Amino acid sequence: MATPVETRPIFRPAAEIFLAGGSGSSSRFLHTPTLAKAVGGVIGRPRTLARTSASLTGQLVQVARGRSKVQPPRSDKRFADVAWTENGLFRRLMQTHVAVEQAVNELLDEADLSWRADRQARYIVSNLFAAISPTNFPLTNPAVLKRAIDTGGQNFVAGARRFAKDMSSEPRLPTTVDVDAFEVGRDLAVTPGEVVYRDDVVEILQYGSQTDTVYERPVLIVPPTINKYYVLDLAPGRSFAAHLLEAGMQVFMVSWRNPDASCAAYDLDTYAQSIIDARRVVSEVSGSDDVHIVGACSGGIVSCAALGVLKARGELEGVKSITLLVCALDSSEAGTTSALVGHENAAAAVALSAKRGYLDGRSLTEVFAWLRPNDLIWRYVVDNYLLGNPLPAFDILYWNQDTVRLSAGLHYDFVKLALDNALIRPGAQRVLGKPVDLRAVDIDSYVLAGSADHIVPWESAYRSTRILGGTKRFVLSTSGHIQALVNPPHPKSRSTFRVGETSDTPDDPTVWVEDAKLENGSWWGDHAHWLIERSGERVPAPDELGSAEHPSIGAAPGVYVLQD
Repeated sequence: MATPVETRPIFRPAAEIFLAGGSGSSSRFLHTPTLAKAVGGVIGRPRTLARTSASLTGQLVQVARGRSKVQPPRSDKRFADVAWTENGLFRRLMQTHVAVEQAVNELLDEADLSWRADRQARYIVSNLFAAISPTNFPLTNPAVLKRAIDTGGQNFVAGARRFAKDMSSEPRLPTTVDVDAFEVGRDLAVTPGEVVYRDDVVEILQYGSQTDTVYERPVLIVPPTINKYYVLDLAPGRSFAAHLLEAGMQVFMVSWRNPDASCAAYDLDTYAQSIIDARRVVSEVSGSDDVHIVGACSGGIVSCAALGVLKARGELEGVKSITLLVCALDSSEAGTTSALVGHENAAAAVALSAKRGYLDGRSLTEVFAWLRPNDLIWRYVVDNYLLGNPLPAFDILYWNQDTVRLSAGLHYDFVKLALDNALIRPGAQRVLGKPVDLRAVDIDSYVLAGSADHIVPWESAYRSTRILGGTKRFVLSTSGHIQALVNPPHPKSRSTFRVGETSDTPDDPTVWVEDAKLENGSWWGDHAHWLIERSGERVPAPDELGSAEHPSIGAAPGVYVLQD
């Protein structure tokens, strides 16, 4: 175990999602010195400012005359009501809002700001314009006015009740889903299986085979440490685990314990050891000397730390391949949160989790929401409070609100990894007493990113291919962070992905994009085929789950996933 959390120092300014989550309100992101740099960058270019101002003035004149062609992006669903295009007053309101926001972003484009200052400024601008959108106010939203007439104002009564309920407890955000519509083990996480191992940190689930014969080499799935595992076994037809089973793979799943204050000392060493132990259990139960590991998001970081330990011990032959799903090993320019937080946030984040013994998952939910305010906040302000709509029943949203805690020890170590960016430097990070050198981890790797990922930008995930040894296959899916994981094949799917495989990926990700092959459909099939090529012969499926050493101790989904 690492040094007790209470005695650890606070670090230099840096970032990552765990710092932002621990620091509390999103208002802490508004770092005044960085904002001043952004304003100075705009003012320092008077010709650009004058040109953009003149262009905006002309555009607003056209709006007032009813001749403007300004439209919101097609992906913006806020202005879907027909009144925004057919009613002159509402059309002018919408076009004014869009034109001003576009002008401000054009000024930022020309401001020549540093990466950090640019992300800071764009975060502020996006949240400001999301908040003042005419769709957020009852008198300037035609859909709300229609609903008020149709219901005699009862939509506001229902909305006021829901607002009071939402604001009565943290994270004080609009409720996004009907939590009574689902039950884990009944509607979600229903792939049949057994718990074959349990300790104080993890349960290991073994799923029942869905084919008469299976491939010799099994798959161990390591979900994020900050979420419950069942995003990877969501529902029938939408389960990544079930898809691998249907392809003939033997599949095992890690289910993390939801840590409380008694687990404060659980750190990166603890979780890396759990992966090493899980690999041993899977190998013993399946009878295979080596296994595939699939790590998602922070589960991928922990998995790579474990691989570094195994390599240093001379035991890497127990792992055949590593798959990283929406995971960033290189935290430089790792996303908007990396640009937003500073020294005060780092201090607040580590101190708060040290005091509690954990980082509350609801804090992370708040951070994720403010990164996409139109989709995850204001949309529900309108639906819930102004329109009075019933809450939707959507499995991904249910999973998203079913938060878990992050132990103080692991939170600290994740923060330190983000600050030091130690995983990209051979030997800079020690795990379980061993120096980690990921370039020496010379097994095949499959790295997935989402082109619309707002948490792990695809360029950050791509840089993992520059860190790992062995042959790398990088896949870029046209989806966001969660949609990249829940991406089942479907005949009518419009999903696409780009794929390329090489032993040495180019430094510039845009160069990779130019050479990558575009494929239609879901990456799930591509990944299953990639695993199958590395999984040996087919053998009869096991008659029973577990083994003499690790017999079944209960049915999936187990008990840890049900912990509040």
